[in-house]
Amino acid sequence: MAGSSNVLETAREDDFVEYHLYPPIETSDEKEQETILSSILSKANKIVQKYTENYLWHKDEFKLICRTSIYNYLSHIDGKKENLPPHLYGVSHYGDNIEDEWFMVFILQQLTKEIPGLIARVYDVDGEFLLIEAADYLPGWANPETCENRVYLSEGNVHLVPRESLDEDRIPITEALSKIREQPANTVASTDIQNSIKNKLKGYPEKTKDNLHRATIYVPVAIAAILKKKPNLVAPAVQAFCNRDPVDVKACRAMKYFPPENRVMTSVVFTKCLYAMLTHSKYLPDRRTGWNLPPTSSPCYKAHNLGVKVACGFEILISRAKPSADIESDRGWHLYLQSLRDKGYFMGLLEHSIDHNNLLNKAKEHYINYRDTMQYSPAVGQEILELAKTLEYNVEDLKSDERNLPKDDDDSWLNISPEDLDRMLQEKYGQKRNLQREQRRRRGQFHGEGRQFLAPRVRRRRRRVPRSKRLADQAPRRKNKTKVSFSQDTKKTEQKPVNNKVNFDPNSFACAVQNILNFVIPEDDSWDLESDSDMSEYEEDNYVKDESYREVKDKMQEYMEQMDRELASTTIGESFEKKNGDSFEDIESFKPVDIDVNALKNILESYRSQLGEAGPSSNMLGPMGVHLDPNGSGDLN
Repeated sequence: MAGSSNVLETAREDDFVEYHLYPPIETSDEKEQETILSSILSKANKIVQKYTENYLWHKDEFKLICRTSIYNYLSHIDGKKENLPPHLYGVSHYGDNIEDEWFMVFILQQLTKEIPGLIARVYDVDGEFLLIEAADYLPGWANPETCENRVYLSEGNVHLVPRESLDEDRIPITEALSKIREQPANTVASTDIQNSIKNKLKGYPEKTKDNLHRATIYVPVAIAAILKKKPNLVAPAVQAFCNRDPVDVKACRAMKYFPPENRVMTSVVFTKCLYAMLTHSKYLPDRRTGWNLPPTSSPCYKAHNLGVKVACGFEILISRAKPSADIESDRGWHLYLQSLRDKGYFMGLLEHSIDHNNLLNKAKEHYINYRDTMQYSPAVGQEILELAKTLEYNVEDLKSDERNLPKDDDDSWLNISPEDLDRMLQEKYGQKRNLQREQRRRRGQFHGEGRQFLAPRVRRRRRRVPRSKRLADQAPRRKNKTKVSFSQDTKKTEQKPVNNKVNFDPNSFACAVQNILNFVIPEDDSWDLESDSDMSEYEEDNYVKDESYREVKDKMQEYMEQMDRELASTTIGESFEKKNGDSFEDIESFKPVDIDVNALKNILESYRSQLGEAGPSSNMLGPMGVHLDPNGSGDLN
């Protein structure tokens, strides 16, 4: 069961970054270690506060705790444990904003500069991710397995502890720390590696201000007061709204704690990542709740729309807050339990068996004891609930503040032209970098082993890409692609050479969708299985003469006749819209189905059922420039 207990400690989402800070402590007395660590922690917190005073964390903040030598380290590669010297420890989730992870690296770098003797180690689910950024400049022996426990920050520099022999792979952390302190010149990384990390951290902390976006939102007065008191609570509210599930949607329809009757305009600062998430998360509020959005053409629409989403996020957070004893009703517990299942914690044991129940009880105990340090914690919801009950505010003051709100920031950065995208990609991955890489390869300075660091990170990023996009990426790639033109003659093809730009033809796409909608019943007998009109030209084919084919043909005819008999006894045909005015003299009382009208009604019905969310209808109509008004009825007149 030792492996299962390890899973309890490491069961977390993939968006985490873990960090250790090792001061030079010689004593083995635990109380003395705590005293020294507490003093260093106080200094570290002052430095962290200096750089993060106005920083808005996307998910978890940078936070350190003291750990004496009784703690051990669990390897993320082979699952082995080893004793650690006393240190400061932290783990944070950064969500969709990768900037938070690198800002934490910057903070660790500054801590090692400003506190003498402090050595930092940082890694995430991909392992030693600092080396991923410097993958082009790694020594020949470096790969994800051999570099574990070898990458550190000391006095602001990157240190890579070299291997002393080919047989030496994993090095104990205590030994690595000793080598860095005793022989720093032998462990400091190359200039190229140093520059790679410096370029990644260039501009901090000043550039954190460029990552913010101010916008006006129209929210219930209680939320305006809470955000004025604690503006950082907008981050978990946006996260909760954008990651809502059906249970959360029910809470949004009730709006028990933040009803929309009394609202005010207020100015809120988001990160650009949070603002983009909120803007692109479609939501159609229930009018019965009391939401009354203005028309989309109104200048107030954006503030109203953003305000609805933020208010729903606060409502969701409160609805998730549960008493600590009520674990079965705790949404965080179920998320944690699912994470344990995904990591194989129960080892395939039969549910409700004795061994399974023992593991389940251990997991519950671990969750209750460490719930506040987990991202599943309902502590934020409880904090908001407490503020909603106890925070005193004056409604008139909030309304008077509406007249002096700062101007919204320009959000044109949300839209990027193809030319700008090409330029950005060229700057990041363009010809200049490829030329430098080729020069290094020819000089024998580029080692392919470094690219192994990229593989796990790419796999993790692919898990966040929609499945349909991944399948498209898996399509065979050829030197010359065949472009198929969606025209009346679908047999025509055009050979085009491959280039590095993405070409999208909206007219061809519209034609393709139109061909799907424009079902046409042929007037000839080309679909008649008994007709020789289309099959005569294949009569010489041996395949057609094959008895197995004829059996398939007869079986198809039998199925069609059976389906006609079954449908004839139903009323399904009455649900279709019929055309008037067409003459069918040979069949009395027959009205042809108006397929265009039926297809359009089904699309509108699908759009209405989406409640403003992404779905097949909006995905199909959007690229064609068709955008339905969320405030409209969606009925077909």
